[in-house]
Amino acid sequence: MKSNLARALRRYLVAGLLIWLPLGVTYLALGFLLDAVDRLLVLLPERYQPDTLLGFHVPGFGALLALLLLLVTGLLVANFVGRELVGWWEDLLNRIPGVRAIYSGVKGLTETLVSGSGASFRKVALIQYPRQGVWSVGFITASGIPEIDAKSGRKLVCVFVPTTPNPTSGFIVMVPEDELIELEMGTDAAMKMIVTLGVVAPTPAAKPVTERDV
Repeated sequence: MKSNLARALRRYLVAGLLIWLPLGVTYLALGFLLDAVDRLLVLLPERYQPDTLLGFHVPGFGALLALLLLLVTGLLVANFVGRELVGWWEDLLNRIPGVRAIYSGVKGLTETLVSGSGASFRKVALIQYPRQGVWSVGFITASGIPEIDAKSGRKLVCVFVPTTPNPTSGFIVMVPEDELIELEMGTDAAMKMIVTLGVVAPTPAAKPVTERDV
């Protein structure tokens, strides 16, 4: 009797935890992001800040300001004059040592991720890292780099192996193309598995129904 009661209580506790823990973490994460974005409000004069006008703090105004700033910037640079100014500004930054490497690298990464023109981060691969016999999940970011292929004598693929549970950091490794295994799982599923320490594993795709199965 007591064992059945203990199992029931444990089952109910786990069920409640599965509901509230994701909600709590999501709430804290969104709150942190909103607070971080709200710091953009310091760009406004104090008398025009929402807290001053309303008399109380409303979270999220920073996100609206950031969205408005992006829209206005996009409108300004979408015309010929704006593109000329951006080109002049980038040429100036590219002449500054140190700044040039950081700016060009971040700009290239942003263009690839936002425009969706490249294949970076669209394919998930399994590689033997950090040693033979130990497998890690990574994202294919580039391939066919002429100098690297020529000097190594092999066709190498650039793979980003993120750390867990913080996937914003990681390692770039060059892997021979014939030594990696491309996976069918999507990047979202792979990222979810990395963030959750492998607890949330991708579910296998449903088997298509054939005439033989009917």
